[in-house]
Amino acid sequence: MATSCYHCGSAVDGDNRWSLELNGLTQPLCCPGCLAVAQAIIDGGLGRYYQLRTATPERPINAPLDTRRWQLFDDPVLQARFVRTDQGQDNDESIATFAVDGITCAACAWLIEHRLNAIEGVISSAINLSEHRLRLSWRPASVALSRLLAELAAIGYPSQPWSPDEAQQRLKHQSRRMVRRLIIAAVGMMQVLMFSIPHYVAVPGDLSHNFERLFAWLAVALTTSVVLYSAQPFFGGAWRDIRSRVLGMDVPVAVAIGGAYIASLWSVVSQRGDMYFDSVCMFTFFLLFGRYIEARTRHHHGRIGNALSGTIPDAALRLDDQHHEQVIPATELMAGDRVRVLAGAQVPADGTLLSPYASVDESMLSGESVPASRARGDIIHAGSLVVDTPLELSVTRAGHATRVASIIDLSDRAFAERPRLARAVERVAHHFILGLLLISAAVAAIWWQIDPARSLWVTLSVLVVTCPCALALATPISLTVAHGRLRRAGVLVTRGDALEVLASIDRVVFDKTGTLTQGQMVLGDCRIIPATATLDNHQLLTVAAALESASEHPIARAFRPWRNDTVRASDIRNHPGQGVQAQCLGTEWRIGRADFAAADHDLQPPSDANWLLLARAGKPMAWLGVEDDIRADTATTLQHLRDAGLSVEILSGDRISSVASMARRLGVCQWRGAALPQDKLDHVRTLQQQNQRVAMVGDGINDIAVLAGADLAIAMPGASDLARSHADILLLGEKLGGITEAIDVARTTQRIIRQNLSWATLYNVIALPLAIAGLVPPWLAVIGMSASSLLVIGNSLRLGARQGRRMQSRNTPGTSR
Repeated sequence: MATSCYHCGSAVDGDNRWSLELNGLTQPLCCPGCLAVAQAIIDGGLGRYYQLRTATPERPINAPLDTRRWQLFDDPVLQARFVRTDQGQDNDESIATFAVDGITCAACAWLIEHRLNAIEGVISSAINLSEHRLRLSWRPASVALSRLLAELAAIGYPSQPWSPDEAQQRLKHQSRRMVRRLIIAAVGMMQVLMFSIPHYVAVPGDLSHNFERLFAWLAVALTTSVVLYSAQPFFGGAWRDIRSRVLGMDVPVAVAIGGAYIASLWSVVSQRGDMYFDSVCMFTFFLLFGRYIEARTRHHHGRIGNALSGTIPDAALRLDDQHHEQVIPATELMAGDRVRVLAGAQVPADGTLLSPYASVDESMLSGESVPASRARGDIIHAGSLVVDTPLELSVTRAGHATRVASIIDLSDRAFAERPRLARAVERVAHHFILGLLLISAAVAAIWWQIDPARSLWVTLSVLVVTCPCALALATPISLTVAHGRLRRAGVLVTRGDALEVLASIDRVVFDKTGTLTQGQMVLGDCRIIPATATLDNHQLLTVAAALESASEHPIARAFRPWRNDTVRASDIRNHPGQGVQAQCLGTEWRIGRADFAAADHDLQPPSDANWLLLARAGKPMAWLGVEDDIRADTATTLQHLRDAGLSVEILSGDRISSVASMARRLGVCQWRGAALPQDKLDHVRTLQQQNQRVAMVGDGINDIAVLAGADLAIAMPGASDLARSHADILLLGEKLGGITEAIDVARTTQRIIRQNLSWATLYNVIALPLAIAGLVPPWLAVIGMSASSLLVIGNSLRLGARQGRRMQSRNTPGTSR
């Protein structure tokens, strides 16, 4: 009797021996591959997949076994849980984040990205070394996800969809396993060193032959456990590198440990030559200790990504039409749902506040420790903590579309393009390892001719003392610490080269509304134009609110209180830098600049506010005055930038009189108003032609072109989705001071990276000749190599300390260019 496999649907014979217990029932499986994958799904908390799927995944008959193992992940039902789809102009693009096992260093990241990017259909792949995450973008029409996961497994990096809880458990498991390896290596090192001391200090005849043999075999036993268990990651990594034809740091490490162990074992068996068991254990211990410190540093400064994902609760209280609560998974929320969030709970999705008032803690998102007050109509973001009273909100975005998800995605995007210096170091490290192996072979041959008894330990010293651990750590560890410090300060770096570019910026150009100001626009006045107006104030404001309903510009928020479901606009078209036009009440309306709303009328707005003109069919109807306050720390931030030797400028599309007034209040000498999007871009390009590196700070759709054209783009927390996607740095908090913090960290990071690279280079230049000359014994080589790595890590950790001082200027403090 034949049945079908519960996992893939293939035929299963009656005498099949593979099965799975699920919900008290025994389910048949066709092969150990399906058993392993099904068990992984259940253990990973994705058991609902089998309940939600509508069909079994398609399984090619002649597909390779490794591909079939991953065929599950091609199922659309399962992909909906972790894959985000973007529809572009040419092809649909799928984006997902995966947890990757087996990563040990930057060479692993290079290998993974190099292998995946060579596959047709892969748009980009980027490894987050801090959290061992892979951000993968591909075209599903060209390549199946199962193929990509099979490729990863084939080169030794099995992966699975990333989730914060599982990632945290995996990190804990890896940390405990690393500690166990470190303990075994430490105990082995101390004991083997104790057994080796008599060999070094005893004169012939002090110890009997039997005692010498006993100590030797005890050292063999202890060192064997260290080599087979503690040093296992080095051998596994070296074998993976050799198979992939990529030389990583594990190759010379494995050669040194394996060579010393085999030579020492042969010395014990043959009773000829020297033993190096103590050096083997020391080398293993110090290497593991350095990697443990590096891993702890990476996890400590990179854990905010996991923390952000962990802020979204698993369940939500959805309200039905009768206002009854229903507990559902947060992943099932959809736009338009009404949810209640209790005091002390976290918001499950982005939404509009329906309650009159709310106090929420947004520290995980913005870095601001003080709870924020929100009123009806304000946006509450997923992950925010409700401080005092329960609130109700209408869901606008859930799942992958929430701001938290976009922040995590932007954070991973920062690793898609490594800084130029990091890429150069990776290339140098690769060639350095190849050169080191060739030099070691030559040293072995030369010393074999000079003194065969010393040939082995001199060669081992060369391999160990010049291991490029410090060189490989110099850049990534500094960037990891810098990114962690900035994220704690509410600054998110979204491009790999951002810090390198920011450190060399000459001029910072600011947009006005929503950037230098709070972006919380309020309607100050409505002045009807009697000659043409036929509607009263309330009717005109309702029409204006309908026109602005689809806009993300801060000005649109001023009209929210006048929105009315009975008055709706259609065919809404946004004209960046000019205004909005739409069909409403059976005719065309426009709101914005006077020359846009009513081009045939030569109208001058009042001079005492920021005025918008509302016009119907080209006829002016009313002047609408909106007001916005300057951010509290704007003046201080601009002064700090000038003190740091940077030029400061305001570039805005607002009226010239409004921009001039703000420039005077802030003491800014260089400003420009009434600038259209193309005018802004042309101005920045003119500055660039004058050999100035320009950072642009903006938030609106009208800033997208200039953000893309600037050397560095900085977006404000309330920026539109398009502005955020074009940003190199995103401010998460409401304070402009994050810009000065970012510049300070960027300059310090570049200085520390140069220090690290200089030290690593100087160390190898000094140590290599001494080791070749036979002046560095293996134990000293181990200490020197470990000390150089720890020095690089310690120097990089200085970035993590908050500095309360003002930024250091590249020029004379207090001067401005």
